[in-house]
Amino acid sequence: MKPDVKAFFHDQSYTVSYVVTEPDGNHCAIIDPVLDFDPRSGRTATTAADEIVSYLTQRSLIVDWILETHVHADHLSAAPYIQSTVGGQLGIGEYITEVQDLFKNLFNAEPGFTADGRQFDQLLSGGDRISVGSMEIEVLHTPGHTPACVTYIVGDAAFVGDTLFMPDYGTARTDFPGGDAKELYRSIKKVLSLPPSTRLFMCHDYAPNGREYAWETTVAAQRAKNIHVRDGVSEDDFVEMRTQRDLDSDLPALLIPSIQVNMRAGHMPPPESNGITYLKIPLNTL
Repeated sequence: MKPDVKAFFHDQSYTVSYVVTEPDGNHCAIIDPVLDFDPRSGRTATTAADEIVSYLTQRSLIVDWILETHVHADHLSAAPYIQSTVGGQLGIGEYITEVQDLFKNLFNAEPGFTADGRQFDQLLSGGDRISVGSMEIEVLHTPGHTPACVTYIVGDAAFVGDTLFMPDYGTARTDFPGGDAKELYRSIKKVLSLPPSTRLFMCHDYAPNGREYAWETTVAAQRAKNIHVRDGVSEDDFVEMRTQRDLDSDLPALLIPSIQVNMRAGHMPPPESNGITYLKIPLNTL
């Protein structure tokens, strides 16, 4: 089965969101939608999300699911806005609870914040299968970048989140709380055990060496050419490389606001007594 895949590239965060539609039908899932955010002014906008909504409307598509591959640290999720506009259930990997537990104290979350994933409609476990019209999506637990990372397999396509990048850019960092280079290597091997022709869709691209932006590759291409984890690279070699590389990596520009919002399923923290919502910056901690 070959689903129809429409990509939407958000150049501010280098993020790719997807609408995945059943063949010969009008049911779809949205993966990793982005909310525009200007950190200088603290203002949000729905420009990127509205592009997706317009696409759905023009094609009379029915949204069954809005799916997050993980708690993103480089952009704010537009899932609540999308859901309020076009519907759909919001899903994420079940280990979101570990991520919430890691960060609720760092950001001194409000007393009513619970680290049990209830902010999402459904927590998804590895091996789960969910329906999008006549199409079935299989959930593959792929931790390493974060504990909650999952890959969504739909027919001949797989949406890998930050687990993999295009072959010339490599793999995800593992130095965030809960990250683990050994787990990432093993997760990647699970993805790369899919049939060689499986289409792999990335969550980000950074156009290294000035090439055009790209976000679709295959299992075969990753196994042959990925600069970090192609066939023949051992787990020990990968862990050594990934650990050293992470030591030299800058934090994502939107990490602090993104985590606070995305651990709440894309919702902002509740307004304070003056009616204004705030995002916190913890000092001398990260």
